[in-house]
Amino acid sequence: MSFFFKPSRPKTPQELVKAIKDSLMGLDTKTVVEVKALEKRPGDLNFVIAVKLSGDFETFKELVDILDRVKKFAPLCLVQALEEVEKNFVTMKLMLSGDGEVEPNMDHVSQLTLEICKEDVLALFLHKLPLFGWEDSSDTGKKRLGSLLVHTIKAKGWLNVLLCAIYGESFRIAGLSCRVVSYDNKDIALNCGNMLRECIKYPTLAKYILESPSFELFFKYVGLPNFDVASDAFSTFKDLLTKHATAVSEFLTAHYDEFFEQYEKLLTSTNYVTRRQSLKLLSEFLLEPPNSHIMKRYIAEVRHLKIMMTLMKDSSKNIQISAFHIFKVFVANPNKPRDIKVILAKNHERLLALLYNLSAGKGADDDQFEEEKELIIKEIERVSQLPNLES
Repeated sequence: MSFFFKPSRPKTPQELVKAIKDSLMGLDTKTVVEVKALEKRPGDLNFVIAVKLSGDFETFKELVDILDRVKKFAPLCLVQALEEVEKNFVTMKLMLSGDGEVEPNMDHVSQLTLEICKEDVLALFLHKLPLFGWEDSSDTGKKRLGSLLVHTIKAKGWLNVLLCAIYGESFRIAGLSCRVVSYDNKDIALNCGNMLRECIKYPTLAKYILESPSFELFFKYVGLPNFDVASDAFSTFKDLLTKHATAVSEFLTAHYDEFFEQYEKLLTSTNYVTRRQSLKLLSEFLLEPPNSHIMKRYIAEVRHLKIMMTLMKDSSKNIQISAFHIFKVFVANPNKPRDIKVILAKNHERLLALLYNLSAGKGADDDQFEEEKELIIKEIERVSQLPNLES
């Protein structure tokens, strides 16, 4: 007697989105917390008392019996829920980018995109991210799922999902969720940062993040006490300000005062790494051709000049050199405002002393540096001799 088994029919985009949503909903926060609590020793008195107080049971024995049953099955349910999420994301990744031999069906990609937006799955996905246990080295299944999610974000068709969502309310909610669960949560921060940088590769998405209220939080994230998280946040911050010059120029033009008020805090931070990285980044995006009008405005303001003068006195040689390369633009500006000339004239003796003692860093072009320094010294001397510069 022979049996014939039909291969399972591939899910339609609508069915897949429903399956994804159901599996994500299965990762209930309360369930995960309870499962972790149940992993404690049954004899832990504090644990028993806490659970007893949290429920309404007729007898203590009834409570213990329930705990025994839940402890037996709850971890298995959680594992199954994670496996279901992983299975659905594998299917979605294949639908979005193909399997390497067969190209994706663009009609399916479009339908999948519409369904994800319609069912608000993106917001749900971001809301559930903390439950995936990315950094739990003892659970390879969760780490595998985390890796899968990153690769799904990189899938070609995923951009369609994000672009569709960006024009709907769902992405605004999702963006808020992502802000809360990424760099504020060190357990998922690095993986979320990886995803975010993948999104930033696209000008439309980078512009959306720049214009969103969550962008301001990067000024907090880059100074977090956790070095790995702060460094990752700075990498994302740098990409936002350097990957798409036109979008950045438009953003800085519209938000000049607010942006540089916050950026000033990075340049004057007590953290050496923050000062050095932000100073180097400043020179990078100010010197971009589309930002020439931003640079002209920046070097016309006394408060920015004073910051560079202070940084040239920093105990770090690297910071001194980086500050000099921005300071020289203030001095070399042929259209220096009177206020800038006054500051240079009043402080010319101290500035000249600093410059005479300043040497190029390791690996730098000594001849070019000395030539630039000499020109700056001469210009400061010239300005200091101008009449009618009394403040």
